[in-house]
Amino acid sequence: MMTFKKNITDLLTAKSDADDFSGVVLIQRGEEKLIHVAHGYANLAWEILNQPDTRFRIASVSKMFTAVAVLQLIEAGKLTLETKLVSLLGLEKTKIPPEATVQHMLTMTSGMADWFDESGNWEEDWAALCREHPLYLFRQNEDYLPLFTDVDPVASPGEKHQYNGAGFILLGLAIQKLTGLSYFDAIRSNIFEKAGMGDADFIALEEIAERVAEGYVPASNADEGPARWQRNIYSTTPAAAADGGATCSADDLVRFSQALRAGELLSTAMTAEMLKPHVIQNEDRFRGYDWKYGYGNNFILDDDEQIVRWGHTGEEDGVSCRLYYYPRGDLDVIILGNQSWCAGKLGWEIHDLILEKFK
Repeated sequence: MMTFKKNITDLLTAKSDADDFSGVVLIQRGEEKLIHVAHGYANLAWEILNQPDTRFRIASVSKMFTAVAVLQLIEAGKLTLETKLVSLLGLEKTKIPPEATVQHMLTMTSGMADWFDESGNWEEDWAALCREHPLYLFRQNEDYLPLFTDVDPVASPGEKHQYNGAGFILLGLAIQKLTGLSYFDAIRSNIFEKAGMGDADFIALEEIAERVAEGYVPASNADEGPARWQRNIYSTTPAAAADGGATCSADDLVRFSQALRAGELLSTAMTAEMLKPHVIQNEDRFRGYDWKYGYGNNFILDDDEQIVRWGHTGEEDGVSCRLYYYPRGDLDVIILGNQSWCAGKLGWEIHDLILEKFK
């Protein structure tokens, strides 16, 4: 175990020294924290270092919260997997497929258009959206509806998995309608409080909040001057929505993962549904794995169809995060980064070290 810890520590130090990672990494088994370290700056201007308890935006990792909240409503008898969202939300005059169900939204197989299509040239397409739609106006789930409700579907419901945040926006609206609470208060009460996530919240970029890291993107003039990074305040949505954007510490995400596995958020039967794959995500066996998607949950499986890892990724300008659980080693792995795209390659390098140790 000492070699494993040293290899992880050396990897993180090298990444930080090369300015390739800023954030917190927590690797935990049960109650034992094998690795819990912080690198880089929460605030570059004042040279305030990230700390192990620093809070970060987590982008799409928080789709998992939305999924669990929806399954809670199903258990409460207020919703079913076959409920059609168009009818529930009164969206009959839109181009959202009327037969698309809650299950389609959870598994991203609805075929509906997304509010931002991530399958093209991400940077160019995102820049175009930002020019046409002032990001500071996106504050509530309802604010996203004009971006996708009148756009033609890309497939028939159930035809295929295609990454889609708009379906989670609709699930957020369903949570609001059926709980009588704002989406944010529903998640605070039914997820954060139940899981003991004391530092988790929904914090807009302009808010002043304790221990929250600023997000950084590569500076536009990085090749022309000394500036390498700039703040993400003009390049990402200011507030969270049902498809992502909560703010959490690494400890919060371990608590969520453990509470989910322990049946503290859902019944035993529904927990099993949340922790198993439901659809094929990708026909290509990237890195030799089968890739499948569940209810707001991503899975990779080995040749024997055994789950190697589940969890979710989170990426937006100035945010790069991972929540992973490895059943074989009983390991929670949390990577919270506050600079663009810093968690992806790091996540795979940690993955390889984990499999080397916990075969």
